[in-house]
Amino acid sequence: MKKQIITGSIVVVIIVLLALPKIGWFSDKNDGGDAQGSPGPQRSALLPVEALVLRPSRLDHKLIVTGSVLANESLELKSEISGKITSIAFNEGSKVKKGSVLVRINDEEVRAQLLKEKYNQKLNEDNEFRQRKLLEKDAISQEEYDNALNRLNTTRADVRVLEAQLAKTQIEAPFDGIIGLRYISEGAYISPNTIIATLYNNSPAKIEFAIPSRYSSLVSTGKAIHFRLESDTTPHDGKVYAIEPRIDPETRTLKLRALSDNTDGALLPGQFVELQLILGTSLDALLIPTEAVVPEQSGKKVFVLENGKVREARIETGIRTDVSLEVLTGLKPSDTVLTTGILQLRPGMAVQITKIN
Repeated sequence: MKKQIITGSIVVVIIVLLALPKIGWFSDKNDGGDAQGSPGPQRSALLPVEALVLRPSRLDHKLIVTGSVLANESLELKSEISGKITSIAFNEGSKVKKGSVLVRINDEEVRAQLLKEKYNQKLNEDNEFRQRKLLEKDAISQEEYDNALNRLNTTRADVRVLEAQLAKTQIEAPFDGIIGLRYISEGAYISPNTIIATLYNNSPAKIEFAIPSRYSSLVSTGKAIHFRLESDTTPHDGKVYAIEPRIDPETRTLKLRALSDNTDGALLPGQFVELQLILGTSLDALLIPTEAVVPEQSGKKVFVLENGKVREARIETGIRTDVSLEVLTGLKPSDTVLTTGILQLRPGMAVQITKIN
């Protein structure tokens, strides 16, 4: 009985398996597998890149160098003569006017000598007058009159010498400015080597700097500069007013000086500055990002999109800015330069442009 049941079950299973293809069971599964599990040939993915369409633009040829601030005028105040200081007529760090008396030196002896010579001058003037009248009457000889006139002229010269010495007993400001710290006190004995103080005129301020000698032909007076102080981000401007007429043989640099307005007193002598010198301006320069340039042993190249395909272009470059490079030859306006994916690009490739600048 059991054998009959097992045999019947096997027969039923066989019949069912034979019937499945007829009802489309396997065909439906296979069709679905072909549609989902076995897709047809896929299109190859294009390399996504960004591009830049070249347009003429303004480019300033800037040279970045360092320099220092100088006073417009400065000097160390010293006496021309030796003597004892009788008065100091300035305050440290104060403004002074040209011609104002800053220091007085004991002048009593010089004044006494001057007074004596003025008396002698008056006596010799009277004597010369009398001798001249007598000469007109032929009462004396020409030699006697000449001696009287010589004594008068000698006395007058002595008076001028003493007046000059008297002027040296007081020290005056030679220009408007700010006087620094003093190094002497009232009552001190000073000599011509003694530094009394330093006088500065800081408006306008001078900016001194040097550039490589290869740029010497590109600079001239009137060139603009822009600079910042080492400890400040405030921009300052100036113009070149003087150029050293020689190249330093040791550093191979050319020294220049510029003037900058300093009415607010922000620029102090000795400060360090970083400046940009505008050597020239081009209004139709072609600029490309530095990352788009591929350096090679034989030169430089970029990749250009032309008729949907990648092409190499050999270029010559000029001025480099912070982010861009000037192209002198090899490209023209309206060329499309690829700026990303540089390492994957090959001539003849088709690419997908994701962004155009």
